[in-house]
Amino acid sequence: MLIEVFKYVLIALFAIVMICSALNSIRSRRTPDPHLAGLYRSWTNIWMGCMLILLALILMFVYTGSTLSVIVEALFLVIGAYNVFAGLRNRSYYARLQQRSGDASA
Repeated sequence: MLIEVFKYVLIALFAIVMICSALNSIRSRRTPDPHLAGLYRSWTNIWMGCMLILLALILMFVYTGSTLSVIVEALFLVIGAYNVFAGLRNRSYYARLQQRSGDASA
């Protein structure tokens, strides 16, 4: 019973994270400012990493522990963690870049 509820919560979180990723991706393509576009792309990267981690967790609870599913889950977890790390690193870079350009214009 509790596992079923947990699965549905993970699926709902997955849907929310997918929408956030898509919105930031659209925003990054529509903005004319390259610094702001980089900031939105970094957020897209963070949301995509969270989405991969959630997908791995969903797979852990839905499928039984065959060797192939464990390998795919571990791969999704590693790629998702790297995307979150890279997105956070890029976000701090573009935030500093935007702050410097804001200080120069003031």
